[in-house]
Amino acid sequence: MADMSSLQDLAASTSAAPVHVQKLDAQGRAYATGKRKDAVARVWVKPGSGRIVVNEKDYAEYFARPVLQMVVRQPIIAANRANQYDVFAAVSGGGLSGQAGALRHGISKALTYYEPDLRGVLKKDGFLTRDSRVVERKKYGRAKARRSFQFSKR
Repeated sequence: MADMSSLQDLAASTSAAPVHVQKLDAQGRAYATGKRKDAVARVWVKPGSGRIVVNEKDYAEYFARPVLQMVVRQPIIAANRANQYDVFAAVSGGGLSGQAGALRHGISKALTYYEPDLRGVLKKDGFLTRDSRVVERKKYGRAKARRSFQFSKR
Protein backbone atom coordinates (compact mmCIF):
# COMPACT_ATOMS: atom_id res chain seq x y z
CA MET A 1 0.00 0.00 0.00
CA ALA A 2 2.83 2.41 0.77
CA ASP A 3 4.20 1.80 -2.71
CA MET A 4 0.99 2.99 -4.39
CA SER A 5 0.91 6.28 -2.51
CA SER A 6 4.55 6.98 -3.32
CA LEU A 7 3.83 6.25 -7.01
CA GLN A 8 0.93 8.70 -6.95
CA ASP A 9 3.14 11.33 -5.30
CA LEU A 10 5.75 10.75 -7.99
CA ALA A 11 3.18 11.06 -10.79
CA ALA A 12 1.83 14.29 -9.31
CA SER A 13 5.28 15.84 -9.01
CA THR A 14 6.51 14.95 -12.51
CA SER A 15 3.33 15.75 -14.46
CA ALA A 16 4.28 19.41 -14.94
CA ALA A 17 5.64 20.05 -18.45
CA PRO A 18 9.00 21.82 -18.74
CA VAL A 19 8.52 25.58 -18.77
CA HIS A 20 10.55 27.36 -21.44
CA VAL A 21 11.70 30.81 -20.38
CA GLN A 22 13.12 33.70 -22.38
CA LYS A 23 16.95 33.62 -22.61
CA LEU A 24 18.53 36.96 -23.51
CA ASP A 25 22.07 38.34 -23.24
CA ALA A 26 23.08 41.74 -21.79
CA GLN A 27 22.26 43.52 -25.09
CA GLY A 28 18.72 42.07 -25.19
CA ARG A 29 19.50 39.56 -27.94
CA ALA A 30 18.75 35.84 -28.11
CA TYR A 31 21.76 33.68 -29.08
CA ALA A 32 21.71 30.17 -30.54
CA THR A 33 23.99 27.83 -32.44
CA GLY A 34 22.69 25.94 -35.47
CA LYS A 35 24.44 23.00 -37.12
CA ARG A 36 24.10 21.04 -40.36
CA LYS A 37 26.69 18.71 -41.95
CA ASP A 38 30.06 20.43 -41.25
CA ALA A 39 28.58 23.93 -41.05
CA VAL A 40 28.08 25.87 -37.81
CA ALA A 41 26.02 29.06 -37.54
CA ARG A 42 26.21 31.40 -34.56
CA VAL A 43 22.97 33.42 -34.58
CA TRP A 44 21.80 36.51 -32.68
CA VAL A 45 18.16 37.65 -32.89
CA LYS A 46 16.87 41.02 -31.67
CA PRO A 47 13.80 43.17 -32.41
CA GLY A 48 14.21 45.18 -35.60
CA SER A 49 13.09 45.76 -39.17
CA GLY A 50 13.66 42.26 -40.58
CA ARG A 51 17.30 42.49 -41.72
CA ILE A 52 19.24 39.25 -42.03
CA VAL A 53 23.02 39.73 -42.02
CA VAL A 54 25.32 36.76 -42.63
CA ASN A 55 29.09 37.21 -42.18
CA GLU A 56 28.60 41.00 -42.41
CA LYS A 57 26.80 40.72 -45.79
CA ASP A 58 23.10 40.80 -46.61
CA TYR A 59 21.77 37.23 -46.73
CA ALA A 60 20.60 37.66 -50.36
CA GLU A 61 24.16 38.58 -51.32
CA TYR A 62 25.74 35.75 -49.30
CA PHE A 63 23.26 33.06 -50.43
CA ALA A 64 22.87 33.88 -54.14
CA ARG A 65 20.57 30.93 -54.94
CA PRO A 66 16.85 31.65 -54.30
CA VAL A 67 16.38 28.16 -52.80
CA LEU A 68 18.95 28.88 -50.08
CA GLN A 69 17.37 32.28 -49.38
CA MET A 70 14.01 30.53 -48.96
CA VAL A 71 15.56 27.98 -46.56
CA VAL A 72 17.00 30.79 -44.42
CA ARG A 73 13.64 32.64 -44.26
CA GLN A 74 11.52 29.53 -43.50
CA PRO A 75 11.43 29.74 -39.67
CA ILE A 76 10.66 33.48 -39.66
CA ILE A 77 7.80 33.02 -42.14
CA ALA A 78 6.46 29.94 -40.29
CA ALA A 79 6.46 31.93 -37.03
CA ASN A 80 4.71 34.82 -38.83
CA ARG A 81 7.39 37.26 -37.63
CA ALA A 82 8.56 38.79 -40.92
CA ASN A 83 9.95 42.35 -40.49
CA GLN A 84 9.91 42.06 -36.68
CA TYR A 85 13.40 40.71 -35.90
CA ASP A 86 16.91 41.47 -37.07
CA VAL A 87 19.13 38.42 -37.45
CA PHE A 88 22.92 38.60 -37.26
CA ALA A 89 24.80 35.40 -38.05
CA ALA A 90 28.35 34.14 -38.38
CA VAL A 91 28.55 30.91 -40.38
CA SER A 92 31.59 28.77 -41.01
CA GLY A 93 32.47 25.32 -42.33
CA GLY A 94 30.86 23.16 -44.96
CA GLY A 95 29.32 24.43 -48.20
CA LEU A 96 26.58 26.94 -48.90
CA SER A 97 23.76 24.38 -48.63
CA GLY A 98 24.96 23.16 -45.24
CA GLN A 99 25.45 26.74 -44.06
CA ALA A 100 21.90 27.66 -45.07
CA GLY A 101 20.57 24.63 -43.15
CA ALA A 102 22.70 25.53 -40.12
CA LEU A 103 21.42 29.11 -40.26
CA ARG A 104 17.81 27.90 -40.43
CA HIS A 105 18.42 25.72 -37.36
CA GLY A 106 20.10 28.59 -35.49
CA ILE A 107 17.37 31.13 -36.31
CA SER A 108 14.71 28.66 -35.14
CA LYS A 109 16.47 28.05 -31.82
CA ALA A 110 17.12 31.76 -31.26
CA LEU A 111 13.46 32.62 -31.97
CA THR A 112 12.34 30.09 -29.35
CA TYR A 113 14.78 31.60 -26.84
CA TYR A 114 13.42 35.08 -27.55
CA GLU A 115 9.75 34.06 -27.77
CA PRO A 116 9.17 30.66 -26.08
CA ASP A 117 5.56 30.57 -27.36
CA LEU A 118 6.87 29.98 -30.90
CA ARG A 119 8.35 26.63 -29.92
CA GLY A 120 5.25 24.60 -30.87
CA VAL A 121 4.97 26.12 -34.35
CA LEU A 122 8.67 25.70 -35.16
CA LYS A 123 8.88 22.20 -33.68
CA LYS A 124 5.84 21.05 -35.68
CA ASP A 125 7.55 22.13 -38.92
CA GLY A 126 10.77 20.36 -37.87
CA PHE A 127 12.98 23.45 -37.69
CA LEU A 128 14.26 22.70 -34.18
CA THR A 129 15.57 19.24 -35.11
CA ARG A 130 19.26 19.06 -35.91
CA ASP A 131 19.67 17.17 -39.21
CA SER A 132 22.23 14.59 -38.07
CA ARG A 133 23.16 13.30 -41.54
CA VAL A 134 26.87 13.80 -42.17
CA VAL A 135 29.27 12.52 -44.85
CA GLU A 136 30.38 8.94 -44.24
CA ARG A 137 34.14 8.51 -43.85
CA LYS A 138 36.27 6.86 -46.53
CA LYS A 139 37.38 3.29 -45.76
CA TYR A 140 40.72 1.76 -46.69
CA GLY A 141 40.61 -0.64 -49.64
CA ARG A 142 37.71 1.35 -51.14
CA ALA A 143 37.56 4.15 -53.70
CA LYS A 144 35.10 6.15 -51.58
CA ALA A 145 33.07 5.34 -48.45
CA ARG A 146 31.42 2.28 -50.02
CA ARG A 147 32.39 2.23 -53.70
CA SER A 148 34.89 -0.51 -54.63
CA PHE A 149 37.67 -0.12 -57.16
CA GLN A 150 36.79 -1.27 -60.69
CA PHE A 151 37.04 -5.03 -61.04
CA SER A 152 39.04 -6.51 -63.90
CA LYS A 153 39.36 -10.26 -64.62
CA ARG A 154 42.77 -9.87 -66.34
